[in-house]
Amino acid sequence: MSNVLNRRAVVARENHRARRGRSLMAVQVVGELLITLGVIAGLFVAWQLWWTNVEADAAQGAAVKQFVQEHQAPIPNDPSGTAPAPAVPADPAATPVGTAPAHGEAIGVIYIPRFGANYSRPLIEGTSSDVIDTLGLGRYAGTAMPGAVGNFVVAGHRQTHGAVLDNIHTLVPGDKIYVQTADGFYTYVFRNQEIVLPDRTDVILPVPAQPGVAPDQRLLTMTSCNPRFGSEERIIAYSVFESWQPLSAGPPAPIAQQLAALQGKD
Repeated sequence: MSNVLNRRAVVARENHRARRGRSLMAVQVVGELLITLGVIAGLFVAWQLWWTNVEADAAQGAAVKQFVQEHQAPIPNDPSGTAPAPAVPADPAATPVGTAPAHGEAIGVIYIPRFGANYSRPLIEGTSSDVIDTLGLGRYAGTAMPGAVGNFVVAGHRQTHGAVLDNIHTLVPGDKIYVQTADGFYTYVFRNQEIVLPDRTDVILPVPAQPGVAPDQRLLTMTSCNPRFGSEERIIAYSVFESWQPLSAGPPAPIAQQLAALQGKD
């Protein structure tokens, strides 16, 4: 009888060890899966925050250089000897307004010295992912063109795909924003910013947040996600048109050196 009991005890211990072994194996497998998922998630974040910026920066840099070299402006002390044209038109009505191009085509280049001495990004028609994920700042179709009365509205990413508006929160009143098109250079002056919820589409109206009101100002509105690493809100930066000068007059002084480098004249 004691032999039977001993055998039963041995079998019970072996079954317990087997169950414990299977449990430990299951825990080990789950742990390895979690580690693998963590590595994959980390790689995805790295891809989002780093590689998309690398790809977009290359594409945007090439697009900026192509545009400024196709639309050459004389630079002070330019060895070509091209004489700058007269200054800005005195009559604001003389400010030219271009025609919106097809979706995905270039309108020009935006320069924002506050974001860095070499900051320049392409300005492209459209705000869908095929534009702002690769090509730079996108203009909302149906909003004003540069220099026009109304609201000229652009959108761009803050942390990925070139991070074109990563430093939008650093703008201070009085900062200049320069928009170069085939016609010339439009200067806007930053006024203020606000944080809104994503459903506040009224910020892109001709007069922001005032439906049905006819505009009498020339505004530039830049929109991006907020906070920097999230998208729960939108940060909106408003600027007011100050002046225009033709391409033949050369660039505004603060971006002359930068433009010379882009044109290969430095």
